[in-house]
Amino acid sequence: MTIATGNRPSLIAAPRPPVLVKLAYCLGQAAQNGGFDVAVGFVFFYYSAVLGLSGTLVGAALAVSLAFDAVVDPVVGSWSDNTRSRLGRRLPLMIASIPLIVIAIALLFAPPRGLGSSGLFVWLATFSVAVRSCISLFNVPYIALGAELTADYSERTNIVVYRAFAGLFAGLVVTAMGFSGFFANGGLQRPDSYPGFGRAVAVLLGVCLTLCCLGIARYAAALPQPEQKPGSTLRRLPGELREIFGNRSFRLLFGSAVVTFVAIGVNMSLNNHAFVFVWKIRSEQIQFIGYAYLAGILLGVMGAPLLQKVMEKKHAVIIGFLLLIGNWLVIQGLMLTGLYHPVGDTALRAMEINSFVAGIGTGFVSVAYPSMMADAADEHELLYGHRREGLYFAGLGFAGKAATGLGVMVAGVALDLIRFPHDPSHSGLTALPGAMQFRLVMIWGPVPAVFALVSLVILTAYGISRARYAEIARALAKARSEV
Repeated sequence: MTIATGNRPSLIAAPRPPVLVKLAYCLGQAAQNGGFDVAVGFVFFYYSAVLGLSGTLVGAALAVSLAFDAVVDPVVGSWSDNTRSRLGRRLPLMIASIPLIVIAIALLFAPPRGLGSSGLFVWLATFSVAVRSCISLFNVPYIALGAELTADYSERTNIVVYRAFAGLFAGLVVTAMGFSGFFANGGLQRPDSYPGFGRAVAVLLGVCLTLCCLGIARYAAALPQPEQKPGSTLRRLPGELREIFGNRSFRLLFGSAVVTFVAIGVNMSLNNHAFVFVWKIRSEQIQFIGYAYLAGILLGVMGAPLLQKVMEKKHAVIIGFLLLIGNWLVIQGLMLTGLYHPVGDTALRAMEINSFVAGIGTGFVSVAYPSMMADAADEHELLYGHRREGLYFAGLGFAGKAATGLGVMVAGVALDLIRFPHDPSHSGLTALPGAMQFRLVMIWGPVPAVFALVSLVILTAYGISRARYAEIARALAKARSEV
């Protein structure tokens, strides 16, 4: 095997970080897969079913924000990779993003009264772009920093586990704060419930991200930094993107993520529509479906490291995908075939079980997938002689956001195609005609499942096994010792 040696930065394997550093680091997860993702899940329902904006316009606004954010991610990744400061190369961007995140989230949930459809669309698009761009400014260097905290194959999984636990806790707090507080007693369909919820989420995230940066500052500043390269980020970026797509492992992870996030975007956008209008679950009860999902994630996160002791990371992700596919097919399929259509409390129990199983699958994927991307980033250094963690995780973010945006757009258009009522006077609606329910459930479940199957097939070709990574680590250690 040939090893690229030109322009190799003087980076060495970091030691295992102390527990307190890992605890502080994991609080940053609230910016993405924890509190923020749970909070933003209310936006589609808020603007479409509560404020009365058409599904197509809601989907278009959110898709625009996700597409814009997807373009921002590689720029932030390259900027972060090539930054040098007394705080290290990741922390400056993370710190700068925090006040911007707090302001943007609060405004996203508080559009002024009296805006027409055009005004609501512009407000939603503007502040969705602002929120996601600011989140990227924090999250891209944050995730890349996680890959730099250690170069140990198993310890990387442990760091992801810490991060996943923190995300679960943040998601739990936001879910309880929403459904038991702001959205209790039918508040999910009241427009005045949302501004206060947005402000509360903004403060929670601001506190978590600030504590994260304070707790890891000394350790992050001590990590080796690359030599700064001449030229602007935008001039370097095209060549760096060609470089990372030259790695087959990255291409497979990226392609699999794109297809998966399209499925997630469609399903996630229609969750509250299905729970309220098909399964007739009261808004204050929907939180228990979320708790079951989080409990499943907890079990999956705890089980993922044990699973990886007996199988490859790729196989853990495949099992997770299969559990997600089951979540999108079983109860939905029974309803569509007329065999089983529970409503109210009975539906709540069924959805709790369904979501618990899906959570286990999500836990497996959320631990193994980032760890696989970190391994691919090490393979990249072996092949090209450069550290590109920022771009690698920006690429994963790009896939997630662009594809989720497409999924959200599909969901929005689908609502209009099935003629879902979006006039504010229908905010008290509790059921839909049978044919409309059938089409909504079809889009909500089986359609995402088909996408997930395609993603699973793509992932089977990923080739970094435990043995392959050991070869990469040995080769990198030898190359670094020769520099």
